[in-house]
Amino acid sequence: MRPKTTSNPEEAEVLALNALGFLAAEPDRLQRFMDLAGLDIQAIRASAAEPAFLGAVIDHLLADESLLLIFAEEQQMRPDRIASLRRKLPGAALDF
Repeated sequence: MRPKTTSNPEEAEVLALNALGFLAAEPDRLQRFMDLAGLDIQAIRASAAEPAFLGAVIDHLLADESLLLIFAEEQQMRPDRIASLRRKLPGAALDF
């Protein structure tokens, strides 16, 4: 029998929204995300409630270890927990 998980998609969405706030708190971080994603601020606002977009926000952190570690510390969360929650949102890569 598998252990019951305490995470759910809503928890992952909240984490991703926190990650988006983390990126937005530093203009350079936000600009890098926008440049890599090919989005402007209006597109981010329009997409912020979409689970697939929120997954992409977490993917951005998972792809940059130093950024991930800073965010994880701010959230008082282990980086592997962030990766685990990422799997609760659409479009998760299997290698995270």
